[in-house]
Amino acid sequence: MDFSFEINSTSTLTMLFLLLSLFASSPLGIIKLSSCSEVHTNVKCIHTEREALLSFKNGLTDPSGRLSSWVSEDCCQWRGIECNNKSYHVTKLDLRNAGLGGKINASLIHLKHLNYLDLSANDFIGIQIPEFFGMLENLIYLNLSYASFSGRIPPHLGNLSSLIHLDLKDNGYLYPNLDYFWPLSSRNMDWLSSLSSLKYLDMTGVNFSGVGADWLQAVNTLPSLLELHLYSCELESLPLSLPFVNFTSLSVFDLSFNQFNSSIPRWLFNLTSLTKLDLRGNALQGTIPYDFVNLRNIEDLDLGGNQKISGQLPSFFGIFCKLKTLDLSMNNFSGSIGSFLGNFSTSLNNSMESLDLSSNRLAGKIPDSLGRLGSLTNLNLHFNSFSGSIPSSIGNLSSLQVFSLFGNEMNGTIPESLGQLSKLVSLNLEWNFGEGVITEAHLMNLTRLEGFAVTTDKNQSLIFNVTYDWVPPFKLKYLELESCLIGSKFPIWLQVQSELTEVTLRNVGISGAILEDWFSKISSQLTILDHQTTRSAGSFHNTCPIPSNIGDLMPKLRILDLSKNHLFGTIPLSILKIEVLEILSLGKNQLSGELPHHWNDSQFLKVVDIAYNNLSGKIPNSMGFLNSLEVLVLSNNNLYGEIPSSLRNCSLWSIDLGGNYLSGNLPSWIGSHVLMLRLRSNLFSGIIPRQWCNLPSLHILDLAQNNLYGGIPDCLDNLTALIYGYNNSYFSVYNYQEETILVTKGQELLYGRILEFVNSIDLSGNHLTGEIPNELSRLIELGTVNLSINHLTGNIPQNIGNLRWLESLDLSKNSLSGPIPKSLSSMTFLAHLNLSFNNLVGKIPSGNQLQTLNDASIYKGNPSLCGSPLPTKCPGDETFDGPTITNGSVDDKQDGDYYERLWFYVSIGLGFVVGFWSVCCTLLVKKSWRHWYFQFCDDIKDRISLIIALKVVHLKRKYGLEKIEVC
Repeated sequence: MDFSFEINSTSTLTMLFLLLSLFASSPLGIIKLSSCSEVHTNVKCIHTEREALLSFKNGLTDPSGRLSSWVSEDCCQWRGIECNNKSYHVTKLDLRNAGLGGKINASLIHLKHLNYLDLSANDFIGIQIPEFFGMLENLIYLNLSYASFSGRIPPHLGNLSSLIHLDLKDNGYLYPNLDYFWPLSSRNMDWLSSLSSLKYLDMTGVNFSGVGADWLQAVNTLPSLLELHLYSCELESLPLSLPFVNFTSLSVFDLSFNQFNSSIPRWLFNLTSLTKLDLRGNALQGTIPYDFVNLRNIEDLDLGGNQKISGQLPSFFGIFCKLKTLDLSMNNFSGSIGSFLGNFSTSLNNSMESLDLSSNRLAGKIPDSLGRLGSLTNLNLHFNSFSGSIPSSIGNLSSLQVFSLFGNEMNGTIPESLGQLSKLVSLNLEWNFGEGVITEAHLMNLTRLEGFAVTTDKNQSLIFNVTYDWVPPFKLKYLELESCLIGSKFPIWLQVQSELTEVTLRNVGISGAILEDWFSKISSQLTILDHQTTRSAGSFHNTCPIPSNIGDLMPKLRILDLSKNHLFGTIPLSILKIEVLEILSLGKNQLSGELPHHWNDSQFLKVVDIAYNNLSGKIPNSMGFLNSLEVLVLSNNNLYGEIPSSLRNCSLWSIDLGGNYLSGNLPSWIGSHVLMLRLRSNLFSGIIPRQWCNLPSLHILDLAQNNLYGGIPDCLDNLTALIYGYNNSYFSVYNYQEETILVTKGQELLYGRILEFVNSIDLSGNHLTGEIPNELSRLIELGTVNLSINHLTGNIPQNIGNLRWLESLDLSKNSLSGPIPKSLSSMTFLAHLNLSFNNLVGKIPSGNQLQTLNDASIYKGNPSLCGSPLPTKCPGDETFDGPTITNGSVDDKQDGDYYERLWFYVSIGLGFVVGFWSVCCTLLVKKSWRHWYFQFCDDIKDRISLIIALKVVHLKRKYGLEKIEVC
């Protein structure tokens, strides 16, 4: 028994030893025994953290099912979750681009060891960034970009002292019902000062308006910062001084598109580690300081968009031996670039790869020193005023891939050395005054050329002198030729271009069946077809119809422009099959028939321009299905009927239906985004809808020559674009330039490229009545006002002179009365004035701009007007003998005498009225005063009588008459 007990005791000890060993080997020191005696060791997730993640999940919406794996016991295996491989605490939560929404549960604070949180590219529909994020003290990476957070940035983020990477860029939320965007914002940046470990900070798009200069003080407390992105943050102050610079490790500095209005600060040049500096889109002033020489390590410098930087480009940029990209575009630089480029001498290691000086006011010739930039791959000089020829040294830029001179005044020849640029991919010489000849030598080595654009303002002044059967070494994908002579025969070098996707041929002098055959070969891949001509010899197969199966031939077209081609026939229904078509321009042809009736909402049309044809019938209701339609131009056809109300479903910015036979009342549903509304020369009747006062973007309103009646709305001052001059550059988008004819300065003028700068109201030739509303005088951006040929009465608004930019004013052939406002003389841009055939009276004002408008016809038909330039003199204008006038003109002297007499009489009248009625009203109101007043008068009367009596007695005594008695 004793022995047996000993053995059993030994077995028990052995079993206990094994159990203890197993316990010690478990990561958590826990063994779970199931009912089947199985040991499970695969679950690693901390229970409390799993529960926290499930609570977080329950608050979210997950339409994409990204969190579908969050169901198993082990949360460390869930998608987007990472755990520490020893402690199994959750350390990383990565849910970027998951399509999540809803609310963020505060249960995340139980993830005590979380160091990486990425919720970027989700849709939290305008909620604020949770304050409890500031309690996740172990975070080193926080990315909330593109997540639709809005409101204030919680200053509690300043508690994240271990944070290295913070990305809040491009947040904010657009409330669709309110049409209001609520950005992410912050009243200050003080909370940044505690993030001393921060190396990457991106707050692009955060609204910091009102922060002032404090932002820089906060940034200066971040000594470890390597990248700082504050693009488009509405920062308003760029301090010129900083006692010391603490963030000298900065490599990337982006302050572009803010609202600075200063020179470039001196402290900037202490940032000697910079490799990229971006200051585009600000309002920086002065010259670029020479201290940029200190930035010896910079590789990318971008100062584009500073509208007020002025002066010539400095020459110090030659010091930048490592500079790779220099972008000074969209500034106001002027002068030449000779000395600027001259400093890039051949002794330097020229590393410059991209040079962009576009959209400035640079002028003069392009210097030969350009050829020293042997590493250039991108050279952009467009939208300046360069002249002369392209320098022959251009051939030295053997690495050049992109070259653009678009929109300059180059008036010389194109050098043959251009043909040496064997790596050139894109060559854009559009809108210059090119002349001379392009030969095979210009093109023979351009083996990689894919884009080629040559257009001139002179009619066919640039000639392609290329052998008819020459085959080039390149295959173009983009071709634009305008107003240059290709030849009457269609050359082989164009016929072999079988890979083209974008084609523009305008006024190039080619025609015939060969052209049509070529189009048929490349039609299936074309995305842009723009073929125009100014003469029949260059038309699309002379005069012909549009192919009936064009929609099948060219299914990939995005832009179809066949305007000015003498095309006849009807508009093919197959055009509506081109589902990706964005621009349809068929204007100025001879098309007839009706508009297609089966427009559908699957189309992406943004522009429909079929003006100046012979179309008839009504505007189809189905055009209202074109939800993307922004520009509708159907002017000068034979359309009739009413404007369909279905068009309210479109996104119209520009409506031009003038010159038709449309009738009915003016539509009140016109959308608030409309920039131009031109309905002139139709048969519209009724009143001008008062709802049109709620068109804040309207720049052009032309309702002339209709049958409208009633008054001009007195709410015109709600047309805020005509008060503040909002941007209206939508007239030239999508490779389409809208053109329209407006009546201004007494004549019809065609507006194209400058249409976006026109501000005009034309209500002439109707039956409008009533007075000109004073609110018109508030539309200070107006350039043209035409209210002629109506039945308007009353006075011209006295403050009409407030229209400081007005160039043309026509109020003729109405029934206006009263004097001409003297404020008219304060207008400095007025070039055309017509006030004839009204009932105006008085003297014509003089001075300033009115002195130049001395045509008597301006005022004819107003019999009561007088003064220059009319022959009728005003009262007081007659000559007289008197003192010599030494100062001022005769008119000024006579005007002064007239007004002195006038004010003298007015003063007498006012004095009498005020004095008389002040006494009478007082006596009528207060009885006691009335008694006192008459008692006073009686006393005065008695005193006067006594004085007279005493004087009589005195006189009698003096002359001895006191004894004479009167019987």
